[in-house]
Amino acid sequence: MDALDLARWQFGVTTVYHFLFVPLTIGLGVFVAGLQTAWYRTGKEHYLTLTKFFGKLFLINFAMGVVTGIVQEFQFGMNWSEYSIFVGDVFGAPLALEALLAFFLESTFLGLWIFGWDKLPKKLHLATIWAAVIGSNLSAYFILAANAWMKHPVGYEVVDGKARMTDLWAVLTNSTALAQVPHVVAGSFVVAGGFVLAVAGYRILRERNATGLIPRKKDFADVTAPMRREVDMWRAALRGALVMTAIAGAIVALTGDMSGQLLHTQQPMKLAAAEGLRHDTAGAPFSPVPGVEVPGLLSLLAAHDPNATIQGIDDIQQRLVTQFGPGDYVPNLPIVYLSFRVMIVFGMATVGLAFLGLFLTRGRGRRARPVPTWFARLCVLALPLPIAAIISGWLLSEIGRQPWTVQGELLTAASVSPGVSLTEVAISLGLFTLVYGVLTVAEAILLIRHVKAGPDEPVPAVVPGETERRVPTLMY
Repeated sequence: MDALDLARWQFGVTTVYHFLFVPLTIGLGVFVAGLQTAWYRTGKEHYLTLTKFFGKLFLINFAMGVVTGIVQEFQFGMNWSEYSIFVGDVFGAPLALEALLAFFLESTFLGLWIFGWDKLPKKLHLATIWAAVIGSNLSAYFILAANAWMKHPVGYEVVDGKARMTDLWAVLTNSTALAQVPHVVAGSFVVAGGFVLAVAGYRILRERNATGLIPRKKDFADVTAPMRREVDMWRAALRGALVMTAIAGAIVALTGDMSGQLLHTQQPMKLAAAEGLRHDTAGAPFSPVPGVEVPGLLSLLAAHDPNATIQGIDDIQQRLVTQFGPGDYVPNLPIVYLSFRVMIVFGMATVGLAFLGLFLTRGRGRRARPVPTWFARLCVLALPLPIAAIISGWLLSEIGRQPWTVQGELLTAASVSPGVSLTEVAISLGLFTLVYGVLTVAEAILLIRHVKAGPDEPVPAVVPGETERRVPTLMY
């Protein structure tokens, strides 16, 4: 093992840690903005309660994402100075736009949203959270555009051994970016939807255990006030998350199809590694699980033609040796192969859960169906699925590009900082891992405590002489 191996480990560890927070921030911000919009339009107080409850979870996650993101960037100068020198003139533009435009927009309006309750007009305060959400999505766009350039470099020329940007618009509208951005953002909505489903499911179970009320009727109209809270609030949160997850899942599938076609033409080695395809094959099969092959399916997915020829690992290796010289141009096959299947299976399971939930909880008003207790438990247990799916997708994307940091231009082995010793990288790897581990545990503790505590709520007034059933249903 040398400094390069540890530097790659360090960047991988910090990236995965950071990526635990980013998707949830992107998707949960939109969900919170949607809840506040519902409160603004309907005046129903349970939407306000949900906005503040999930808003706190959003802010906890946002803070952790900022901290881990800033620390991650230090590595470009510490361990990857040769990479920074080569790509700086290209990479710097979208990252500067992300920092100066998107992040400032996001952080400024998020501050106004946090401190603007009861100070800003209702409509203006709503606009601040939407501005912050737009900023977070713009931030994702610029970062993913920079990342996409590493996979499919365009709009540049190499001068004196450095990449010089010739067309910023080409970089920002890279075909890989146009497929990758909606794919990752939609995946973030799936992650946030899975998180909200788990939280809502937990709160439903907790309150049913506390009240002893387990609904068995299809009609929710004639229930006591504690159960009406579930109808008005937690069922609304769960239904909103189900809708968001189902729609986002459809977008993930569509953009994933676009990405597969781009891999066929731009990164054939990654596509071949994801299937373990060794030789150029017409009508290439796809194996959902090892040992089971569906003839022609990989060709159909990658080229929309069941008879199309898909390049194989060994044949691509020979062509790359001829083009770039001796070397091993094959990525880590077990990780790429496994991560591809984990991404698909866990992602489909999460989206399938959303469609099942929409069917089980169908109906509105007097005909609204209660959330089955077993389904609420399933939502809690399914929390790791979308997280594992999106992280596996990121591993597939980045490890599948190896041994390149910039496809066809700069090898990873040529990107590491010269003169950095194995000991120095080992020390920084240990420190970064420790810090990120502490931050992850801290976030988990904060989120769990807030979810267990539940939303802040005033004690509802009971009108003397009236039964509990007559207590106003909007208790918040």
